[in-house]
Amino acid sequence: MATVIFYEKPGCINNTKQKALLKAAGHSIDARNLLTESWTVERLEAFFRQRPIAEWFNSSAPLIKSGEVVPSQLDRSTAIQLMIQNPLLIRRPLIQSGDRYTVGFDVDEIESWLGLTPVQENQQTFCDELKQQDLQNCPRSTHAVSAAFT
Repeated sequence: MATVIFYEKPGCINNTKQKALLKAAGHSIDARNLLTESWTVERLEAFFRQRPIAEWFNSSAPLIKSGEVVPSQLDRSTAIQLMIQNPLLIRRPLIQSGDRYTVGFDVDEIESWLGLTPVQENQQTFCDELKQQDLQNCPRSTHAVSAAFT
């Protein structure tokens, strides 16, 4: 079982589900508020590494939805500076365990890295159902809401 530093937006529905999966697998969660953390260029870059810049961003952030910020048009330096100024732009969660860092919650990636098998058999169905849900995109976003009504 791992100790996981989990940077979240408190109250985020998907972050709550993601932490539930990690806890069910026996991991210890150190949840931190992504919005109030003192971010630096170096700290943020550790989470993004070789990912395309567009994957760094929270597509539900108001500045992105309004078109004010277009991630595909940014260079690395500008993208990081915008995130330091406005942490709502950062894709959630940011996860650190040991010397490894990642952004987002790709179930397959987390499963192979940390493991998501519940330690108690009676939690298997619950965890399987959570893994089938879209844990990457905000269920409150316009896209998710409109998709639910089509």
